Amino acid sequence: MTGGGLLVAGTTSDAGKSVVTAGICRWLVRQGVKVAPFKAQNMSLNSFVTREGAEIGRAQAMQAQACRVEPTALMNPVLLKPGGERSSQVVLLGKPVGELSARGYHGGRQQQLLGTVLDCLERLRGTYDAVICEGAGSPAEINLRRTDIVNMGIARNAGLPVLVVGDIDRGGVFASFFGTVALLSREDQECVAGFLVNKFRGDVSLLEPGLDMLQGLTGRPTYGVLPFRHGLGIDEEDGMGVPPARAESRAWGSVSLRGTVRESVVAPPVGEDVLRVAVCAIPLMSNFTDVDALAAEPGVVVRFVDRPEELADADLVIVPGTRGTVRALEWLRERGLADALARRAAEQRPVLGICGGFQILGEHIEDDVESRRGQVEGLGVLPVRVRFAREKTLTRPAGEALGEHVEGYEIHHGVADVTGGKPFLDGCRVGQTWGTHWHGSLESDGFRRAFLREVAAAAGRRFVPAPDTSFAALREEQLDRLGDLIEQHADTDALWRLIESGAPRGLPFIPPGAPA
Repeated sequence: MTGGGLLVAGTTSDAGKSVVTAGICRWLVRQGVKVAPFKAQNMSLNSFVTREGAEIGRAQAMQAQACRVEPTALMNPVLLKPGGERSSQVVLLGKPVGELSARGYHGGRQQQLLGTVLDCLERLRGTYDAVICEGAGSPAEINLRRTDIVNMGIARNAGLPVLVVGDIDRGGVFASFFGTVALLSREDQECVAGFLVNKFRGDVSLLEPGLDMLQGLTGRPTYGVLPFRHGLGIDEEDGMGVPPARAESRAWGSVSLRGTVRESVVAPPVGEDVLRVAVCAIPLMSNFTDVDALAAEPGVVVRFVDRPEELADADLVIVPGTRGTVRALEWLRERGLADALARRAAEQRPVLGICGGFQILGEHIEDDVESRRGQVEGLGVLPVRVRFAREKTLTRPAGEALGEHVEGYEIHHGVADVTGGKPFLDGCRVGQTWGTHWHGSLESDGFRRAFLREVAAAAGRRFVPAPDTSFAALREEQLDRLGDLIEQHADTDALWRLIESGAPRGLPFIPPGAPA
């Protein structure tokens, strides 16, 4: 027997599809429903490694946590990792299969993957009571409809009802809802069951006449109005790896820096001082979620920087992961940040390099895979030589550092030959400069606290890590808040009927429909 399903689409990118999908998943699992997330195709540099060694988008890994199940490659069969404006690495069922231009992918390769995508969805629906699918961008991207495998393409082929989410905080939500439906073909429109308003501020009664008029125009109801809530981030897509512009975080209880962390409740530091963390906003930044655990600590201030003078008052500088190590290295040199990092290292001021950032801090890089630039000199502050291999390392390591248990995950082509320094996870430490390929290590609470104590001592700060911050508990708290939003502000009975029975029959066609 095939389980029920629902596709959460959006009027735009960043309308709230990932958050709404996670919220519906958490609401369902609290009702005793066995549920799984699914996104046929994800474009993101924020990725995660499953226990079987498959790479998927972090949004789907977080949605799996909302479902209280272990993430698998079936939940995100196609992952596109941008390497620039026009090309991406294609990851299929968790493994990289090559680089393609946007024209090459949409020109034929994408449609070839439809069978694989539908098979993964069918396998999930055969295992779970319900599968909540997330679309991408907008279903009304008429230039891409012919090869679509993530929005109406999968809804039509799998018989899924579609819920369209719109961000009313941006304005124009009624036009966006109507226009989205009106640009779909008659057959696609038959799948669109209705709408969900996201990020509403104010008195809902003032909105209700508009919702009634929208239903009169489209024949489709609105299934809920979700109020605006501060600090409701989860691990999301990032497109080209762009963090929130020059964001600062003094948040306790937020688990994502993307967009909302600056607005969260400020918690005072436990000690006398705050600890300032500067993250270099390098090109094609990947897994900037690595610093979320720092942002969750009371008294830790996290900001993204792109000028050398912004490192001056930082107690810790992080060089994060990147999809373009050599490009990021050149960017650091062009900006003067490379010299500033070298000076910090020489002055014994804390620097942490993660994955691509670790490689940048090494002596030299041999890259015939990613940039194809051959031998490139690194910053030379760590005794490490890196050679890029065609096979990608995808693992979930565990170990010990600073006397504490640590878990993480690795996603990289670069193979590091460490020739000196003190061991640090899989990398090394020289003075107050640290480097590792492990993403997610700072989510291990005991290790994070020990590391922050070392940083504070080296920086001369009277900062004390909070003894009871549990990053895993904060994530669970966020997911429960998302579940609460759905339970309290959506028509959950109507949502369940959609999931169980599909879109209602006889929905009206809204002209003009899709162009021929």
